[in-house]
Amino acid sequence: MTRISRYFAARLGLFVLTLPGTSLGAQAQSSSIVPGAAPHDSATLSVTPRRPEIGSLVLLSIRRARAAGDSIVSITGWMAGEPLHFRGDSTGVARAFGLVPLEASDSVVARVVVRYDSGVADTIRSVLAVPHRVSPTGGRPARARRLSVSKVFTTRPDSLTEARIERENEEARAVGRRAHATPELWRQPFLRPRSSRITSPFGSGRLFNGRLASSHGGVDFAGQPGDSVRAANRGVVALVDNFFLAGNVVYIDHGGGVVTGYFHLTQALVAVGDTVERGQQIGLVGATGRVTGPHLHWSARYGEHTVDPMGLITLTRLRR
Repeated sequence: MTRISRYFAARLGLFVLTLPGTSLGAQAQSSSIVPGAAPHDSATLSVTPRRPEIGSLVLLSIRRARAAGDSIVSITGWMAGEPLHFRGDSTGVARAFGLVPLEASDSVVARVVVRYDSGVADTIRSVLAVPHRVSPTGGRPARARRLSVSKVFTTRPDSLTEARIERENEEARAVGRRAHATPELWRQPFLRPRSSRITSPFGSGRLFNGRLASSHGGVDFAGQPGDSVRAANRGVVALVDNFFLAGNVVYIDHGGGVVTGYFHLTQALVAVGDTVERGQQIGLVGATGRVTGPHLHWSARYGEHTVDPMGLITLTRLRR
């Protein structure tokens, strides 16, 4: 969402950080719960990528290790306060999205329980260390963009506008919460919503009139008013509205806790409740909301948390 003020960025959940490049170490512990049960090999949990960044999705993979015949009844889990939705494949591996939230301070815990037909349950707890590091340039985020903007973009809004912004933010969070109750509606990898160049990646810094303002909570694609915007994957349109900051928006619930958002549209071409297909045109590029030029801002949520949408493209190529 280009060229918005420190205040507006904060209200949208954008963050002022330098994303870490150091490795996230994962330590997994597993135990079985069933009094008197015979010893057995526990299921194993792995995390991809091995070096995720703050604000990123990860792919959790459970590989069963018990003898054939003792089938898995269920796999449940939580990570960063959000439920995990595992889906098995023909190789016996079950996979689910998890996340490293923007507000992670020192570690993120994933807890998974694998229950078997015999009554045995493997409980696996994986702790991912999240190292923070201070920017070597005195607080200026990596890839920071220097922008000159009108004072209208840096002036604190009045109380009515503040209330509107918070109400709209809560609407977006509610869409994410409801997405956990929707079954996964996609089976193919996610696509870019536009084939044009990326003008601002997730996490890129903003310097407004020479002052550090924010880091970017989405991905911006170049475009002119009227250019096509396409659904990144199959889903149900959960919200179509006009927001103060984001302008004309479309939110798509893809199920399994995953939501994508499309901001600053000239026009939405879908309505709430529509089922859209992967690559279907859903709107037109515009410059509505708190921006100074036309582009598409593409966002993603896992539950209530904002995540880098490009991770959907990378990880769904693995989760087939």
